[in-house]
Amino acid sequence: QVQLVESGGGLVQAGGSLRLSCAASGRTFSLYGMGWFRQAPGKERDFVAAISWNGGSTDYADSVKGRFTISRDNAKNTVYLQMNSLKPEDTAVYYCARRYSASVGRIYYEYYNWGQGTQVTVSS
Repeated sequence: QVQLVESGGGLVQAGGSLRLSCAASGRTFSLYGMGWFRQAPGKERDFVAAISWNGGSTDYADSVKGRFTISRDNAKNTVYLQMNSLKPEDTAVYYCARRYSASVGRIYYEYYNWGQGTQVTVSS
């Protein structure tokens, strides 16, 4: 069973930056696409970004495009989310997850092995 552990969340002022990391256990990390989702209180879990198995394809929600960058290091079994120009509306718990296939995707039920989440709070 693959385990995913997110880290890097915290409190930051608007306009600031954070880098989230998601470390995966197991030897099959490099075979699958990975994604980041977020969930604010009282709201549904929303797609943020996704990356294919080798990093060759990425996809972003319109709300974060140009501000966030997803990347992965298969040698370290880790996927990252660099978040710049943060806004108060980015405040949420951020989750990483492994996709059922090697490609990118935006639908949460195409993902499994969710991490426990890391809180990101952006103050105005």
